Amino acid sequence: LTPPEMADQFRKWNKEELDSFLIQITTDIVDYKDKEGYLLERIRDSAGQKGTGKWTAVSALQYGIPVTLIGEAVFSRYLSALKDERVKASKHLAGPPANIAKVTDKLAFLNQLKYALYCAKIVSYAQGFMLMREAAKQ
Repeated sequence: LTPPEMADQFRKWNKEELDSFLIQITTDIVDYKDKEGYLLERIRDSAGQKGTGKWTAVSALQYGIPVTLIGEAVFSRYLSALKDERVKASKHLAGPPANIAKVTDKLAFLNQLKYALYCAKIVSYAQGFMLMREAAKQ
């Protein structure tokens, strides 16, 4: 998808089940274009940390609650920060062939992506509420 197509899709999803601040700001970021082109094409593939995900994951471990979605998000951010190591590894490890993820039915693919995001949203809320319930007991 092109950045305008992505923005349109996120905009549509933000009027449906996926309505959220994160979908809205993703729409804004994907849609942003200046004299140098789309911002999306200039975003580094290395995420920063504020610490809130880590705090949540540590609390989940302390309370024995499986907050797997946030935990995996934290680990993914840590992995993205290892840019030099990822570049070195990519020189020795072959990735999947470029055509392995060829999409033949864009509408079906976008629907699957939408429902995967929706499922992740539900899981995230459920796990967060489980953690808050356990913390409230103590």
